[in-house]
Amino acid sequence: MRQKKNDQHSKGSEEPEKTPVILTIGHSTRSLGAFIDLLKTHGVKMVIDVRTVPRSRHNPQFNLGTLPEILRAAGIGYEHMSDLGGLRHALSNSPNMGWRNSSFRGFADYMQTAEFEKNLEKLIRLVQRKRICLICAEAVPWRCHRSLIADALQVRGPSVGHIMSKSQPQPHKLTPFARVDGTRITYPTQIESNAPVSKSDCKPVTEPKGKRL
Repeated sequence: MRQKKNDQHSKGSEEPEKTPVILTIGHSTRSLGAFIDLLKTHGVKMVIDVRTVPRSRHNPQFNLGTLPEILRAAGIGYEHMSDLGGLRHALSNSPNMGWRNSSFRGFADYMQTAEFEKNLEKLIRLVQRKRICLICAEAVPWRCHRSLIADALQVRGPSVGHIMSKSQPQPHKLTPFARVDGTRITYPTQIESNAPVSKSDCKPVTEPKGKRL
């Protein structure tokens, strides 16, 4: 009996990480066939397009005019949620000056609004019914505003994974310099937050030695 308890304890301690509830992917320069194959490999049932402008001059296979029909033919649903799209203007008094990149800072400012909250709640309701995947253009999440959406989701409960290949999704990690207050996230400068420096791709307001802010 004692051995059984030890076995159970050992099994619990080695339990794998929770499977991501919400996935993300960047279409990049993939072919439609490779893109759909990735979605099916990860069990995606519905794509949520978070591109503000869902078309690409260089990769027209992902344009709004044709993509939804092609996905549906493959058994995958599609919805365009432009209210979760990027290309937002940063505020002059932004509380998110940790983002040097003005596009990221603008989206972080938008995350403070009731409109963002409403659309994020809609997204969370969708995931209760289907395995969904957010789609944007950038191949890697840390160069895309979907990483900020993932931050917002993660502090509300749903776990997030980024599809990079056919292997296990990459678990999302909260942006290192994010400041969380309940479900509100801001991205102050490192001096304000006393947080560690992020990856260079995230472009926080921290300069190399010898330069001033």
